[in-house]
Amino acid sequence: MEGPFSIFKIPLVQSSLWALALALATAIAARVATRILKRYLNQESNPLPSSSIIINIARGVIWATGISVILDACFGVNANALVAALGVGGIAVSLGFQDTLSNLIGGLQVTFMGIVKPGDNIEVGAEAGVVQDVTWRHTTIRDAMGQTVIIPNSIISKTALVHLLPANRVVVPFAVPRVGEDGCAHTQHMDDLAKQLAALALEAGEGVSPVIDGPRVLFSEISELGIRGKIILQVEDTSKTSAAADAIVRAIAALV
Repeated sequence: MEGPFSIFKIPLVQSSLWALALALATAIAARVATRILKRYLNQESNPLPSSSIIINIARGVIWATGISVILDACFGVNANALVAALGVGGIAVSLGFQDTLSNLIGGLQVTFMGIVKPGDNIEVGAEAGVVQDVTWRHTTIRDAMGQTVIIPNSIISKTALVHLLPANRVVVPFAVPRVGEDGCAHTQHMDDLAKQLAALALEAGEGVSPVIDGPRVLFSEISELGIRGKIILQVEDTSKTSAAADAIVRAIAALV
């Protein structure tokens, strides 16, 4: 039996087995840390955005630490000395990856400064949409047509960024005649008119997607054309915002 097992007495084989075991332990630690971070970042009380760049950084730190331990403990390679030796070459490599580094730094800035986070409705240049994720290289948004738009992080950090109103916000302008069909002036019963419009909007909106806020009826002016205002509410499903607005317009059409 000594023949088959004698191979395990070879120092290189022993070092390789230890390296494999440490690599496996590092992979497990990275996976556990990823799951814990995802659970923490998705909590409402969490002050940090749930962007994947944070998870990727944590995973990178764990793997960098694991590789350093493997090189030092199993192969006797000093990781600090290796990094110093590669310093000159690293400068040359960094010059060739300026765009990548610029995007990485831009992603860190917008993430940790809370400028952009998943769920934000933003406008960058000619592109506008809801942020899906912020990675180490780019930010992904989904526009009103459902298209996925990829914007490099360096552009976001250098371009004027506009935080738009929530994408699930429905705003329906209206104009009601000053005198109703029964001959009564609507201006004398503004509260009743607001309740009637709100009830119609709520019923129509709920038929498309659950209403999570509102509706609110705000009057803006009284003119020769009638009483102007707008109905404001928020639906749960962002993709059904336009459908909810259409349903509300149809519901109040007979009144206005």
